[in-house]
Amino acid sequence: MSLNNVRTKPADVRREELMDAALTLFVDQGIAATSIDEIVTAAGVSKGGFYHHFASKDALLIALQDRYIADFLMVMIEAQSALPEDDWRGRMNAWLRTGIENFFKELPIHDVVFHEFAPADRKEMNQNPVVDHMEAFLRAGAEAGAWKADHPRLLAVMLFSALHGACDEAVLSPESIDRDTLVETLQMFFWRAVSADE
Repeated sequence: MSLNNVRTKPADVRREELMDAALTLFVDQGIAATSIDEIVTAAGVSKGGFYHHFASKDALLIALQDRYIADFLMVMIEAQSALPEDDWRGRMNAWLRTGIENFFKELPIHDVVFHEFAPADRKEMNQNPVVDHMEAFLRAGAEAGAWKADHPRLLAVMLFSALHGACDEAVLSPESIDRDTLVETLQMFFWRAVSADE
């Protein structure tokens, strides 16, 4: 590919290429060991091109977090959309199973962008689109009489935290928590949390 072709790439394509190149390097050798020079070389972009899209390496990492969350949510929405709108239990289970499957599928990426790079920010959960989606889902289910959710936002945060914490525990204890047990246990926990029965 000629330099002219590289220069005429749309800005959003070049931005994605920078993110893809950086992510590969971060997973392979770690964030601290990866320089911006290595990222631009791998992406075939000038250093000035990097700074056109990202103010710093941290800004690029935040963009990678945002992209991970958006992709994660899209997979969950697609799984729910494959079921009838009134199948609330099925859609809840699909949200959970898909979340677990995707967590383990993308584990190396997740660990780099959320554990190796973890800026302290209490707003992280408050501004999480996955939690926003679960809140809306819980609210809609409650309005339809499928379950009880007096505080859907708080419940969404708690359910997301349970999902994430259980997956982390399974990573640390793979010999005692198999994937099916994890799914079934969390599905039972989720359903009890939204049960209309006291």
